Amino acid sequence: MLFKRLVLILSIGLAVLQLHAQTDTIKQIHPAPKREFRGVWVATVTNVDWPSRPGLPAERQQQELTNILNYHQQTGINAIMLQVRPAADAFYAKSREPWSKWLSGHQGQAPSIAYDPLEFAITEAHKRGMELHAWFNPYRATMDGNFAALSPQHVTKLHPDWFFIYGGRKLFNPGLPEVRAYIVQVILDVVDNYDVDGIHMDDYFYPYPIAGQHINDAATYAQYGSGFDNIKDWRRNNVDLLIHSLADSIHKHKPYIKFGISPFGIWRNKSDDSEGSDTHGGSSYDEQFADSQKWIAEGWLDYINPQIYWPFGNRAAAFEKLVSWWSDNAFNHHLYVGQAAYRGNEIASTGFKNPDQLTAQIRYLRNNPRVQGSVFFSSASLRRNILGFNDSLRTHYYKTPALPPVMLWLDSVAPNAPRQLLVSRNEERGLTLNWQIPLLAHDKEAVYGYVVYRFYEGEKIDLSGASHILHIQYNTATTAEDETAEKGKNYTYIVTALDRLKNESPPVTTTIAYR
Repeated sequence: MLFKRLVLILSIGLAVLQLHAQTDTIKQIHPAPKREFRGVWVATVTNVDWPSRPGLPAERQQQELTNILNYHQQTGINAIMLQVRPAADAFYAKSREPWSKWLSGHQGQAPSIAYDPLEFAITEAHKRGMELHAWFNPYRATMDGNFAALSPQHVTKLHPDWFFIYGGRKLFNPGLPEVRAYIVQVILDVVDNYDVDGIHMDDYFYPYPIAGQHINDAATYAQYGSGFDNIKDWRRNNVDLLIHSLADSIHKHKPYIKFGISPFGIWRNKSDDSEGSDTHGGSSYDEQFADSQKWIAEGWLDYINPQIYWPFGNRAAAFEKLVSWWSDNAFNHHLYVGQAAYRGNEIASTGFKNPDQLTAQIRYLRNNPRVQGSVFFSSASLRRNILGFNDSLRTHYYKTPALPPVMLWLDSVAPNAPRQLLVSRNEERGLTLNWQIPLLAHDKEAVYGYVVYRFYEGEKIDLSGASHILHIQYNTATTAEDETAEKGKNYTYIVTALDRLKNESPPVTTTIAYR
């Protein structure tokens, strides 16, 4: 027993030393940037994050979701990745697929009162200065083998020939052209009918390998695989065709919507491909037939969000090696790193037992100018505040607000400055700011929101940082309240306008002596 305790103590000590060694390069701790993507996945499949259980009354569902959004707003999160289609079902009303059983308790059954969960989530997220990205699982059709419980309107019942069974679940056959066309239309239903900021897909393309299982698509390959020397290249091309078609369709319908994918963290290992990473694990290219590097290289994606769920120094897949590889392969588009907030309670993981693991990862990312932010899995893990990580975000790393980074390839035209900023005293609420909307910029795009800054008298006016941001709003109201203003102080207020992709206008400025 004593020997085992000594071994445990030594292993923990070595893990701590390893973490310090791996993060020794993080000498300069940059202040929180003004622009940073700060996302969190809100998973609905099997009620991982929301709602807490199937069949809750609609009012409870809404209350739970607003509580989640409030919590993440207070943390400094500025983007919600909400899972709206976990298994060929829907968390939204304007869908060709049946309501999800994880929402209502029975697939195809609507919420207890008429409301649209996605529409509700978008409205509430925007109220709190957060983007809402609709998260789709493209190919999963069921989570289990209880096919009898599926709605008569479920696509597996309407088109049984579109699917194969793998691991006891039904999955779309990506080799069928009609399957790809159907998935594009499902996603365009949301693009056309909802005010989402982004379309997001996770890592489930062809299924993760299961020993003893094989994908039953030989007949489809025989029908559609001419021109390919092997079935693996054909499968990768099937996924490529879907991603390329989605990219073109989404941006044709709404040019401002961001399209991003969160693949498995390893594209390929260097032992299999000289362009791969210095890793030794499974890979999306070889196992899910998902050529995630190609998608970002071709410009089909606006952001890539690899799930780098390993600690510093991991022998198979070190966090720092994968961040370096992906930052070299982002091809001037955005790289958001998927971080494993859920792993903080894994006692057996020497890396994640250290409470500084995830915060050290944030510091490491901020020292890499080709990384634009993080997305955490998942909401429930952040809200459990494992090892105090959420406290660290709220009180330090995300203490100041942040705008999402701009995407100049989608829109590089900033709005004009707001006009005629005035500040008046409000006995009940401190100071009230009012301004007029800007004149239209030359792209004729309407203003989407505003940023309000506050400086004390004598402070240098510098809008490049976040420390003076008082308020970010995603609406067109031309007024704001400063309830924290103190009498006896002199203030300079600045307001800028935002467009849909968060390009920021020149400022309008005024000063006031608050007496």
